[in-house]
Formats: sequence, structure tokens, C-alpha cells
Amino acid sequence: MALKRMDNIGIVVEDLSGAIDFFRELGLELEGRATIEGKWAGRVTGLGDQHVEIAMMRTPDGHSRLELSRFIRPTVVADHRNAPVNALGYLRAMFTVDDIASTLERLRACGAQLVGDLVRYEDSYLLCYIRGPEGLLIGLAQELG
Repeated sequence: MALKRMDNIGIVVEDLSGAIDFFRELGLELEGRATIEGKWAGRVTGLGDQHVEIAMMRTPDGHSRLELSRFIRPTVVADHRNAPVNALGYLRAMFTVDDIASTLERLRACGAQLVGDLVRYEDSYLLCYIRGPEGLLIGLAQELG
């Protein structure tokens, strides 16, 4: 049996509406919002009886999704938002944009902060990391040539 696709990456946030606004500004489209609750859901996650608000964001090409979740129950037990780039575990999502300078300008207006520098990798990419809503680490890439 072969892998078919990656469905989504999940990110837990405190402010779901703020995260939706930020990722919309980046260029993702809101596919839908829902509330997930009950023991059936907790059987999947191992959290027992849970209540979560989710928003599914889709890239413009329709191939990738970002699932934003705000847990109402149970309460959040760990916070990795300010982990450095070399921390173990899930780190960041990387997005390719057509104009990294204008994207940075738009996202800075939404509170994003550049982590290091905007750098050129050979003749292939312009790259940077930013801290977005709630300190989330996000990579941006612009293909060159």
C-alpha cells in the first residue's frame, strides 16, 4: 500500500479568529470552521472527552491544508510556541510566496516579526523565518529565476 497524500498540519492556538486572520493575510483560504466534541474524538487523540473549535485553511492551489485548533476541553498542557529553531519535535510550516518582501510587509502589519535575516540561498530561493500569531514559527520562501 502506498502513501496517497498529506492531508494537513495541525497547530493549536489560543486565539482562533486571530490565527485565521493572519493565515488569510498570508494567502490561505478558510475552508470551514467546526466544533469537534465528545468521547469519539477523544478516542482518536487519546484525550478522552474533548471540546475543540477548529478551522481548516487551504492553500490557493488546493493541495495543502492547515488545521487550526482551539481546545476548550481539556486545557492545554504544554506550550512550544517560543521554542528555538533547533528544538526537538514539530517546528514550523514553510510557505512559498511569489514576493517575499511584500508578504513580509503585510504580515508585519499583523504583528509578525522576522526571526533572523532574509537570506538568499544560491540562485534558488530567498528565505526567512518569522514569528506569527502567538509566536508560531513560520518559514517563507520565494523561488528565484
